[in-house]
Amino acid sequence: MAKISSESMSEQDIELLYETVRVAHFSLERGCFPFGALLVDSDKNILIEKGNNILDSTALHSALLVMIEAGRRYSPLYLKSCSLYSNFEPCPMCTGAAYWANIGRIVYGCSKEKLQELTSDDKRNPVFLLSPQDLLIHGQKDIIVVGPTTDKKLIDSIIKDHINFWK
Repeated sequence: MAKISSESMSEQDIELLYETVRVAHFSLERGCFPFGALLVDSDKNILIEKGNNILDSTALHSALLVMIEAGRRYSPLYLKSCSLYSNFEPCPMCTGAAYWANIGRIVYGCSKEKLQELTSDDKRNPVFLLSPQDLLIHGQKDIIVVGPTTDKKLIDSIIKDHINFWK
């Protein structure tokens, strides 16, 4: 069984989560779901950023797109020192991709419960209420999971593009 650690969200984490908001907004402007994700190295440099690519709940999510590119570009040993940042709590598919890519840390802004509150019964985005911790505890890797944020301004920024999108 894996050891899933948690830690406090740093100011740098909050700054990088604002970058996921920027990516998510760009995704929305292109007519896609407003989700954004980043791969960040141990020095907090953004290596990869992705938004969702189409309006389809079965499509490649932003975090999954980041993990696919990360796996092609970097070794698992290197990725262990990297972090995945996502504006919302990663779904089981994206969490699994981070696990298989060997990401050492997952940081997210808003919870799945908040997303479900925003999406309601919109069939384009059925929310899977399984936390990264609940999934990762059954693996063999030690991964740090940080989130959700308690920063009200950041939460407001994250949900801004979602408020009218799902109605």
